[in-house]
Amino acid sequence: MATVFLGFGSNQGDREASIREALNRLAQHPDIRLQRVSSLYECEPLGVTDQPDFINAAALIETPLDPLDLLRAVLGIENEMGRVRNFHWGPRVIDIDILLYDHAVIDTPGLSVPHPRMMERAFVMAPLAEIAPDLVLPDGRKPQDVLEELKDQRVRKLVEVA
Repeated sequence: MATVFLGFGSNQGDREASIREALNRLAQHPDIRLQRVSSLYECEPLGVTDQPDFINAAALIETPLDPLDLLRAVLGIENEMGRVRNFHWGPRVIDIDILLYDHAVIDTPGLSVPHPRMMERAFVMAPLAEIAPDLVLPDGRKPQDVLEELKDQRVRKLVEVA
């Protein structure tokens, strides 16, 4: 059973409902056990900034799925929910990223774990710090330590996910 951290984001339509729907769909998957879910956080977009703010969250799951099968499962949820990939870092109804998969290091054209930009994103570190404050990240730091270095990125805690 692998321990996996996932990141969620949405900035189209009912953003909160989209995150909750993605979490519900994950929880219904027979090979995914949802262990912890962060509160929802709002942040400004990075990269392409001319788009609505995002709602983000993180979840800790356990799964017997290997990384590529898990990727297929989360991409399936994104597709079912209407995710359209018009351009890199563009608006999206839902985005589900595999942030960490046990201690695996994966670098393939379709999947990079640890997520290559997670250490640069307060909207990833804030929810991770909430659900796994003692998590040791690949560089040996904890999420809160990284978050403190990203204080120029505005992230606002909204609500807990029920």
